Amino acid sequence: MSEYDAVPDADEPEPDDEPTQDGAADDVPGLPHPINWNLLTATDAEAEWLELNKWVHWLRVTYGLPASVLPPFWHRHSELVWELSALHLHWLSAYDSEQEGSAPLGWHRDFAEARQRLRDWVAACGTRLDRDRPTRQTAWPGEEPAEPIEDITIPDREEDFVAWMHADVAARQQAEDEFYASLDPSTGEVR
Repeated sequence: MSEYDAVPDADEPEPDDEPTQDGAADDVPGLPHPINWNLLTATDAEAEWLELNKWVHWLRVTYGLPASVLPPFWHRHSELVWELSALHLHWLSAYDSEQEGSAPLGWHRDFAEARQRLRDWVAACGTRLDRDRPTRQTAWPGEEPAEPIEDITIPDREEDFVAWMHADVAARQQAEDEFYASLDPSTGEVR
């Protein structure tokens, strides 16, 4: 059973759970927190991608969402990633065992609004059930005109997600490596 199949009751810590200095057991998950995708390290990004992907699968199946609301290639569109990430955080918070009993109703109310926003994002970005293209960008005065955008057919969604995630993680790791290489070893400051 996946953690998304049911919301478990709050369990008391097992007697062998060693509390940390702040009194919490090591294996107790922390409170849900917003994810700023712009600031994640490579390691954190991989964990967040996998968790969000698992939750989005659960959401799609549980609520029978069509591709016009939740397309298979959502991971390729930052506007969809941010929206789904926020919705995931809201769901985690609403179903937290410390939350008030009416919180899930608030989540469902907000989920109805989010579904309309998702429809708008999907219509704007042009992703479809079997193909995708980058979201069109409008060039502002003084900017170079946008390159023509072509649809690509993607036969295997899971394979595409894994490749996309690995490319994102690799780019983050390269940026981290370049940053650390720019530091002066004796002072720790940027050279």
